[in-house]
Amino acid sequence: MPKKLIKRYIPTPEKIKSLKGFGFLGTWLHDPSIWHLHRYSVSKAFLIGLFWMAIPIPSQMLFAALCAILFRANLPLSVILVWISNPLTMGPIFYFNYVIGTYLLGQQPDKELKFELSWNWMINILGDLWQPLYLGSIIVGITLGMASFLIIHLLWRQQVVKNWKLRKERRKTQVPR
Repeated sequence: MPKKLIKRYIPTPEKIKSLKGFGFLGTWLHDPSIWHLHRYSVSKAFLIGLFWMAIPIPSQMLFAALCAILFRANLPLSVILVWISNPLTMGPIFYFNYVIGTYLLGQQPDKELKFELSWNWMINILGDLWQPLYLGSIIVGITLGMASFLIIHLLWRQQVVKNWKLRKERRKTQVPR
């Protein structure tokens, strides 16, 4: 079942509450609904985590955590999913978002574009690219988030129905005492 797989890899509430960076969230971290693993909290966590993963801003994890608390999604899963966009994958993800944005704006993508993680590049080059980059990022984030929400929701439901049928079959084959 997906719940067992997810539980194996996410940190416990106590571990997250003890981290210094989350101290400003205070009593919000004590809301039990952000720690539960069920169909709704996990599908919302995927929506939130994958949306913020696609947005090129600093502190993506902070925004994912705040949205998880606000919408009562699973907090650890929302924050962990943001790390799909990491220093190794950022370039390809954001270039893809940029290409999507240019097509939506009716422009041609710059084939010679080279991404650099420097202040100079951000000031000089990003100023010209921000519109297609952020438009593409928002569209890709919404698309990934909504698709994952629906897929997780449907797969979880399918697994629950399958388990119900298996239990029903086991009850039929059991001999009454």
